[in-house]
Amino acid sequence: MDLKEIFSKMGVNISDEIFDDFINYTYKKHWDDYNMHIMDLETIVRNKIDALNLVFPNGTVEKEYGIKINIPYDEVVDFWFDSLDAIGLQCTTNDDNSCTIKGTPIAAGDFPVVMRYTYKGWVQGRDIPSKTFHLIINPDPKSLWKNIPTDTTIDYFKEDSETGYLQVDAINDIPQKDIVAASMRGRSHAHEGKPRDDHFRLHFCDASKWYVMAVADGAGSAIYSREGSRIACDTAVGHCINELIDAEAFEEAIKLYWHSSSPETQKKVGDRIYSIVGNAAFKAHRAINAEAAAKNARAKDYATTLLLSICKRFEFGWFVASFWVGDGAMAIYDKERQYLKLLGTPDGGEYAGQTRFLTMPEIFSDATAFYGRLKFSIEDDFTALIIMSDGVSDPMFETDANLNKIEKWNELWENINQEVDLKDDNAASKDQLLEWLNFWSAGNHDDRTIAILY
Repeated sequence: MDLKEIFSKMGVNISDEIFDDFINYTYKKHWDDYNMHIMDLETIVRNKIDALNLVFPNGTVEKEYGIKINIPYDEVVDFWFDSLDAIGLQCTTNDDNSCTIKGTPIAAGDFPVVMRYTYKGWVQGRDIPSKTFHLIINPDPKSLWKNIPTDTTIDYFKEDSETGYLQVDAINDIPQKDIVAASMRGRSHAHEGKPRDDHFRLHFCDASKWYVMAVADGAGSAIYSREGSRIACDTAVGHCINELIDAEAFEEAIKLYWHSSSPETQKKVGDRIYSIVGNAAFKAHRAINAEAAAKNARAKDYATTLLLSICKRFEFGWFVASFWVGDGAMAIYDKERQYLKLLGTPDGGEYAGQTRFLTMPEIFSDATAFYGRLKFSIEDDFTALIIMSDGVSDPMFETDANLNKIEKWNELWENINQEVDLKDDNAASKDQLLEWLNFWSAGNHDDRTIAILY
């Protein structure tokens, strides 16, 4: 029996047109009521989702990102996020009805992230409601730095990087220490197309077996400091080379001091160190002054630090002498014995970030203070003698006090050896060391130079 027959038994006689109109009205009313019911359910859930005020923390390109999201409403049956693949992220559903968005962002920008969800009362076939959030991915800070080549036509042009390696052949089948060094223009200079201000110089005398090493850091505020650092290294090392060609008297004084340490033997060694290392620094100072005069410039326009060391292996151990003015670091490090000896003290200026320079007259006018910059010692052996500019020491040690902590030198040595193969007779180490100097350290973008006797 159909609905029209039922109406007839009830005594309701209607035309086909009225019956069809009634049917349409009835179904439409129920359909509208149904849709209103569904809309009420969705509105309740949508309002709760909007009130949740979910905020995505910013991410960074090439830096691991992760956030766990929970929708704390029973009405929500399921939820997920679209539009993540283009960012390099993935959404994973967890057992506790939460989801985790994680991954490594591959692009920078302000990205719309669409959350879709279902709720109690929602049935397959209906539109899936959504909510759009925004996720900001910041660029990799390293990608923001420009690398503008230095203008080759400037006065005192210097290459943006330099490497050095001195291989010392074995003596009587006993391996000898080699020297490796690298210098790199800092990101701050590269970003503006400015030249590298650091310099280094290495030497090993085949005849006398003396090693000579120097690292200098030209002041960033001094217009010709790149030449000041070069003059300092070349002049100081050159003087030491000449003095050590025939160092028989010096070596005899060292041996006497080793056999019988006394004020007299110590003074003889100290006098020779003053003549060799001290005069090397003084000659470098004078050479810079002479260049400044020839250029009609000021000596402070060539301001530079200088860390200088000479050393030689004797039958009783290594003799090491040094001169240090300015910041940076210079030390003897022995990993096996957990031994550390700083070869001087970094200079601090009147204000933070300042230092003293070789070009300052007061460095040489105070004899007592100048003698204090000259150091020497005799060591059984060591893993490495390391000299570095503050472009390396600042990010690696952070404070001058940390220079005295063996654990910080352990960290440095491990860090270097992860990328540099410091084995005997490995000339490739110079390029590896240059690559290592490109390490990232937020806020530390100065020129970087390091020399290692190992």
